[in-house]
Amino acid sequence: MALSDAKVRAAKLEQGKAAFKLTDGDGMYLLVNSAGKYWRFDYRFAGKRRTLALGVYPDVSLADARKRRQIARQRLADGVDPSEAKRAEKAGRELNATNTLELVAREWLYLKKSGWSSAHFIRERRNVEKDLLPRLGRRPIAEIRPLELLEVARKAQERGALDVGYRIIQTAKGIWIHAVLTGRAGADITSGLKKGLLARTKTNFPAITDPAEFGAFLRAARDYKGGPVVRAALAIAPILFQRPANLRQMRWADIDFKRALWTIPASDMKGTVQAKATGDPHLVPLPRQVVDVLLDLQPLTGNTTWVFPGFRSNRRPMSDAALAAALSALGYKGRQSWHGLRASGRTLIRERLKVDPDVIEAQLAHSTHIKHGGAYDRARFVDERAEMLQRWADYLDELRDQTGQQERP
Repeated sequence: MALSDAKVRAAKLEQGKAAFKLTDGDGMYLLVNSAGKYWRFDYRFAGKRRTLALGVYPDVSLADARKRRQIARQRLADGVDPSEAKRAEKAGRELNATNTLELVAREWLYLKKSGWSSAHFIRERRNVEKDLLPRLGRRPIAEIRPLELLEVARKAQERGALDVGYRIIQTAKGIWIHAVLTGRAGADITSGLKKGLLARTKTNFPAITDPAEFGAFLRAARDYKGGPVVRAALAIAPILFQRPANLRQMRWADIDFKRALWTIPASDMKGTVQAKATGDPHLVPLPRQVVDVLLDLQPLTGNTTWVFPGFRSNRRPMSDAALAAALSALGYKGRQSWHGLRASGRTLIRERLKVDPDVIEAQLAHSTHIKHGGAYDRARFVDERAEMLQRWADYLDELRDQTGQQERP
């Protein structure tokens, strides 16, 4: 006879009895003992008698127990052992609890950290902690759907950070690939998601590439009224067109005046941690104009580590702010940036001096544009670059001195 809620509620263990059962039918019953009331389901599978626990009353009501019995009977009909299915579900829940997006993401960051530069690691960690974790961090990574991840990137774009939205998807791609490779996710869900983001407008660093306008900039730099350290940097930067950070961190110990050569250690170059540790240094030939500027500056800063020491402390190199302030004072904010001097040099040298692009790219310390086979070597084309830079420095002298004159073809 089927049970009722009232009968289940009233069931009590009589004194002297260890336990008793109240049957509901179809293998289900209520087991009552000194510890409480337990729903059980007896069945046979593969010729053996087995018992499945359906829950504890009153947390699991009679109606809920019957639903669980029905699920168990359906599994039996499908040839599945209900007890094994229950253990598999429990294992899945436990696995999900240890495979949240946060745990997988932090594991990925830890594993990748040694191969990244500190700046790249900080950027990736910021994408994880600022955007991914607050919204999805506690979710099992295998359960997160593509549209949920896309929504996180869209929210970043809504606050005006168009590029950040794209970077979030890129960061997530690394996390999901790691999850797939370690068996925590079935697939990389990031494929194609960038197409669902607002289009970003690619902007370049401001750079003057017109010869006459660049000559005007050089004249303004020559007449700069600021301190001698920044004035020297303004004189050297257009000639060598290196990355601003490398220019700011130029050390006297890295300059060989006899060979007219500046050696930038691999550890100071842009790249992975491994490249910084094992890569070749970047060699920068110094035209006579640069050597003259450095020799003039040496009595002022030669007793410090840095060629261009900071204004407040000579224990640190000159800051980005000092460079930006100089260009602003010259009236070139938004027209010419320090990093844009690289584009200015690359464009004008190619168009006006007709130098081989590979030689120019070697001076820029770029590897992706070198057409020749073999591993890229930052020390390549030193002789060719020395000749190119001397021609370039002489050409810049001509541009600077052509006040009010038409530029020669």
